[in-house]
Amino acid sequence: MHPLLSNAIKYNIPDLLYTRHRFKRVSIIPYRNTYLRIDKSSEILGEGSLHLGIQWELGRYMPSQMVLRQHSKVILQGEFKIYSNHQIWINKNASLSLGSGSINNGLNLSCFEHIKIGHGVEISENLTIRDSDNHCIGDSQKTKPIVIGNKVWIGMNVTILKGVSVGDGAVIAAGALVNQNVPPRTLVAGIPAVVKKTDIEWKNF
Repeated sequence: MHPLLSNAIKYNIPDLLYTRHRFKRVSIIPYRNTYLRIDKSSEILGEGSLHLGIQWELGRYMPSQMVLRQHSKVILQGEFKIYSNHQIWINKNASLSLGSGSINNGLNLSCFEHIKIGHGVEISENLTIRDSDNHCIGDSQKTKPIVIGNKVWIGMNVTILKGVSVGDGAVIAAGALVNQNVPPRTLVAGIPAVVKKTDIEWKNF
């Protein structure tokens, strides 16, 4: 990782509207009240930009943080916006891959192995996404990667658990608990989430 980036964004920067740190072909843009801690052994790769702690017009910039621990990676493949009040932890040796799109306020993301989010995604408030149980029951596997495909729409207050793959064009209804794969172009809802409609197509306003 570029040493200037590591030194510049280690601490909170509450007094600035935003500050930009650019190296190679990647931009990390933390907005007001956003805390970043990037270990010197971690890497930020790819091409694109990541806006952290952004807020809607006239809204308050709520406290946000992103922590990259030892030997972790963030891979950017487009422009991605994450709104304020987020908690993002990329743990030792884990990797987070982001395509393009946005995640609204209140993201809680814990990455212990690998989480991939595709292109053209629209994600509502209070998403929880975790690729680990943190603890094991019996001989169960503690971590499994999560993959969210392209052009996926996720409603508010959704939880996505380890090992889940969400297919391209899928929609996850508000309040769903997703613990199994979601086929492409399906609508899922419920606790746990089940398929409600198939062969769907959604559009942005």
